[in-house]
Amino acid sequence: MVTMKGRQKSSGTSWLLCPLLGACLWAAVVAYKPVVIVHGLFDSSGDFKNLQRFINASHPGTNVTVIDLFDRSASLEPMWKQVEGFKAAIYPIMQNAADGVHFICYSQGGLVCRGILSTLPDHNVQSFISLSSPQAGQYGDTDYLKYLFPQFVKSNLYHLCYTGFGQRISICNYWNDPHHRDLYVNSSDYLALLNSERPNPNATDWKNNFLKIKKLVLIGGPDDGVITPWQSSQFGFYDDNETVVEMQHQDVYLKDVFGLKTLGSRGDLIICSVPGVEHVWWHSNETVFHTCIEKWLD
Repeated sequence: MVTMKGRQKSSGTSWLLCPLLGACLWAAVVAYKPVVIVHGLFDSSGDFKNLQRFINASHPGTNVTVIDLFDRSASLEPMWKQVEGFKAAIYPIMQNAADGVHFICYSQGGLVCRGILSTLPDHNVQSFISLSSPQAGQYGDTDYLKYLFPQFVKSNLYHLCYTGFGQRISICNYWNDPHHRDLYVNSSDYLALLNSERPNPNATDWKNNFLKIKKLVLIGGPDDGVITPWQSSQFGFYDDNETVVEMQHQDVYLKDVFGLKTLGSRGDLIICSVPGVEHVWWHSNETVFHTCIEKWLD
């Protein structure tokens, strides 16, 4: 577990040089980069009020935007459609932020943000904070699965997900069945392409785009209860025996297919694990914010 202490950012200007309190406050405000929040499956922008409050308390005056797109059931739309929609909404924010922006991307939103960062060559994202997101895929009998696909369990969902119809449902775009690896690689229209697990003519460009971020912060924990395995939030995943293989031993890391190993060698890959947090509470947990997020918003 990485323990981080947040700190207030100085305006860089001594109070002796600020004849007016307003000028000092203005200097402090402009020091913070805008924060863009992308929600997850079945969420909406209104679910992130606590996170906005935490940010405004620790970084006063920060422009925080929770993108209000693909809310609730619309979050089941295909992932590439969501990437294009969120990208169009976020791009003007980037263009108006000369010093860049920060991303906080929760659950499914973390994979949406990866798509944006991979395909947008002129993004200016500084910290990409992935908050309990199934970055290596999802494979588990969770309440979400039972709600969405009551006639399926994890062992047979591949019959639906790895079809043309299934790939029109967001969760199927990153459903990663370790027992049907070939079907996943050949059928996944989203995650397998992001991971370059099958030939992708854009792989080099996507990697270069992704590596423009300054920090990648991967947040997750053993009591999540939804992301399965929970280590997927930090690019670990099951082998064909359903034994978790940690990120450092995964091919996507060892072969540096989209930049994870490069980020690690740069010292820009941060792992933050917090026990005792259930999936729906990550963005409302103040300890998570102070431990894993606050430092990377300066």
